[in-house]
Amino acid sequence: MNTLNIVKPPEGTKAPVTEPSAAPNFASKSVPRHLARGVIGFGLIIGSIAMVPVAGPATLLAAPLALIAFRGCPTCWMVGLAQTISRGRLERQCVDGVCTLTKADPAEKKAS
Repeated sequence: MNTLNIVKPPEGTKAPVTEPSAAPNFASKSVPRHLARGVIGFGLIIGSIAMVPVAGPATLLAAPLALIAFRGCPTCWMVGLAQTISRGRLERQCVDGVCTLTKADPAEKKAS
């Protein structure tokens, strides 16, 4: 029988935020910067496909450059957009072994 050791936080306490190194972080420093990366990435993909009839299949070599702009795949970019938008606005709270996401209290942020 396979069992897991589950450690529950003390009742009524906030669970620590996951360390950035422990969870993948695709967020940017700001939403406009992240959107600019998306415009560049999607522009490279769309442009490389649209230019095939004009300049030939060599234009498809621009599509992999989009992966650099996206920091991975388009899904990674979308996850990063969600992380960038929610940064500092959500916190995980665990009560009686049940963890939920709640809005962060701005007053607590300013106090610390």
